[in-house]
Amino acid sequence: MIAPEKVPTDELTRVRRLLHKRPELSMLEFETARFVQSELRALPLDEIRTGVGKTGILATLKGGRPGPVTLLRADMDALPITELVEAEYTSENPGVMHACGHDGHVAILLAAARTLAARRTEIPGTIVFCFQPGEEGSAGNRLMIEDGALENPHVDRTFALHLFSGLDVGKIGVRDGAFFASADEFFLTIEGKGGHGAMPQLAVDPVVAGAHFITMLQTIVSREVAPKDPAVFTVGKFQAGTTFNVIPDRAELMGTVRCFDPEVRKAMPQRMERIIKGLASAMRVDYTLKYHWSYPPTVNDKTMNDLVRQVGRRVVGPDNVIEHDIVMWAEDMSFMMEHRPGSYFIVGARGGESTGVPHHNARFDIDERSLEVGYKMMVALGLRG
Repeated sequence: MIAPEKVPTDELTRVRRLLHKRPELSMLEFETARFVQSELRALPLDEIRTGVGKTGILATLKGGRPGPVTLLRADMDALPITELVEAEYTSENPGVMHACGHDGHVAILLAAARTLAARRTEIPGTIVFCFQPGEEGSAGNRLMIEDGALENPHVDRTFALHLFSGLDVGKIGVRDGAFFASADEFFLTIEGKGGHGAMPQLAVDPVVAGAHFITMLQTIVSREVAPKDPAVFTVGKFQAGTTFNVIPDRAELMGTVRCFDPEVRKAMPQRMERIIKGLASAMRVDYTLKYHWSYPPTVNDKTMNDLVRQVGRRVVGPDNVIEHDIVMWAEDMSFMMEHRPGSYFIVGARGGESTGVPHHNARFDIDERSLEVGYKMMVALGLRG
């Protein structure tokens, strides 16, 4: 177990709060990237590659012993949310907030890079520190792969963590196989015929058709997908009309589809198309349905997970390494883990009511003791062959 006095607690907190005050949206992490670069350039690293996947950074550290090439990853982007947390580190960028803990991920990996660079002779193999843009919907991980993130050096294994407000501080969650869901998006436009709200018989109402579609989507999960296979349809946007007494000409819907099984995922667009086609015929509307394949499920390799379990038992104690249930959020680290074996684990960040708020919420915050746990895990994984 790493001695408490060796954990750079003040530095972890300073960096996390600095980044929290200056959040940047996906693929716009220019200031964050400059900060990360300046911190890395102060270290005795072998190579720093910038502009990978637009704003991503890769830093290479060759160890003093033979071993694998290990990639340790942190995501850098924030969300388009106006923060409601009142703290000295509240966001100074209007309408942008680190509401998912990525500021903590960057702080953890920078501190781990500093420690591992100082302990180079103990490292088996080579470490690649990956600071990734665009996790929140822009597939920055895939963009970095396309720019060669897994080569030169050829990466053998990957590790990533996520601070999680749904788990208590001091605990680590691991799951073999699929841990996080796939995440795909759909865009539906329904065309009707506008008219007076008092004379619906002279109109073709796209709002009613849209409402039926939302309800019928849920029958795919309840009646076409086996109960053992988790799946979720959520319509996050339903936009139509301008006032209370006018039936509009069109309605626009946007939503997300999430599941774990590849065959279930593959069948979703056809199932949706069948429903909206029949509905359009029955309700006299026209439609356009577009489906965007986004993030695949995040699937952990058991061997890599076992290494995380071993390290976690030393860092937080055996009782605090738990076998966690599936989580329906999605992660673009899944792209790297399709190419290389890896482990994505969660680090508890809940220390009370104020730090138990769900992710992507305007009041989201973390218990900063979780930064210490994440740091210890990344350092220990970097030192393991």
